[in-house]
Amino acid sequence: MMIACGALIASSWAQARRATQEGGIHPMQTLTDIRTVAPALEKYAQGPVAELWKRPGLSLRDRSIVTLAALVARNHTVEMPYYMNLALDNGVKPREISEIITHLAFYSGWANAVSAGAVAKDVFSQRKIGGDQLPPASPAPLPLDKDAEAKRAAGVQQNFGNVAPGLVQYTTDVLFRDLWLRADLAPRDRSLVTVSALIASGQVAQITYHLNRAMDNGLTQEQAGEVVTHLASYAGWPNAFSALPVLKDVFEKRGH
Repeated sequence: MMIACGALIASSWAQARRATQEGGIHPMQTLTDIRTVAPALEKYAQGPVAELWKRPGLSLRDRSIVTLAALVARNHTVEMPYYMNLALDNGVKPREISEIITHLAFYSGWANAVSAGAVAKDVFSQRKIGGDQLPPASPAPLPLDKDAEAKRAAGVQQNFGNVAPGLVQYTTDVLFRDLWLRADLAPRDRSLVTVSALIASGQVAQITYHLNRAMDNGLTQEQAGEVVTHLASYAGWPNAFSALPVLKDVFEKRGH
């Protein structure tokens, strides 16, 4: 299986390089490019990184969402064309990629989202994806859980209302009563994007709330464990291990 996975990733990278060159996108390196600099890196790409995508704990679609979230969060634009194309092949819809980028403007920074948007523009153009496949700017919102939102808002107001009242207000009005209610990315997937971006950028303090929200939205404990396992390769072992105590605490407090 390892040989087969290695052949698959080598073929996919070659296809991605051709597509990005034809589309005028800066291509990611191929395994041949990597071999000229770091032969061991090629070995790991063909081995554990390729095998990672075969693990059963997350679907290929979920792994694509996790990977895209990490790349946007870390502003790693070189590999974005390949992984955006892979995400589309794995069932992530263009409107969902659009929503992932929009969502991460607030969770990873405006500049990161704009950089990702430039890459997505070329990928969408090359695949002839038009505006009819993208979400509207102001869609009808999902229903608001008024009790849960009131509790969240009250807690934030009590803790930080006298520190940064503007930030508290934007958090309520823009994030939780607008962004999180956009319907073209399911709540479970929006939470998956958020948790992945937080782990990838080392924002450990924010993981507890959003992991609990993700699990309330349908992410299972097994899937959460696979998210951090996957991100070790795409965001680094230190970020993955820094998140583990938080995951452990959330799991224990929620029970199995």
